[in-house]
Amino acid sequence: MADDAQHEHDFEAAGDSGASATYPLQCSALRKNAFVVMKGRPCKVIDMSTSKTGKHGHAKVNYTGIDIFNGRKYEDMSPSTHNVDVPNVSRAEYTLIDITGGFLSLMDDAGEMKEDVKIPEGELGTKISAEFEEGKELLVTILKAMGEEAAISHKEAPKGGQ
Repeated sequence: MADDAQHEHDFEAAGDSGASATYPLQCSALRKNAFVVMKGRPCKVIDMSTSKTGKHGHAKVNYTGIDIFNGRKYEDMSPSTHNVDVPNVSRAEYTLIDITGGFLSLMDDAGEMKEDVKIPEGELGTKISAEFEEGKELLVTILKAMGEEAAISHKEAPKGGQ
């Protein structure tokens, strides 16, 4: 028999579920407020229009999106029958435990700690820091897509029992 050592794999070492960062979707199925990958960045569609077919061509879809992490605006065009990549976007709420060195120390419902999310820049980051300093218990919403994650909003945690 062949050497079995080459067929042994340590699947636990991956640490990732193996889920793809994106999935394909026919361009004509895109809608406003949906997510799409534009120029390699996860974006939210804010405007789209479809042009009629030409004599020999396909109907084209023009769409405009805003990057969900940095707010930059992108425009793209694609034939309606072609596929576009849609990012797998997930959002989760965490309780803010501490702020150290420009990073948020967060805890999920299961008690797992997460300490690799930067304080957002601009007004949101200032508000989170100020309200945390006031002693308020905050819930921070983290958005994840394509290997990136960022705090996108916060609210005061409900008082007492759920």
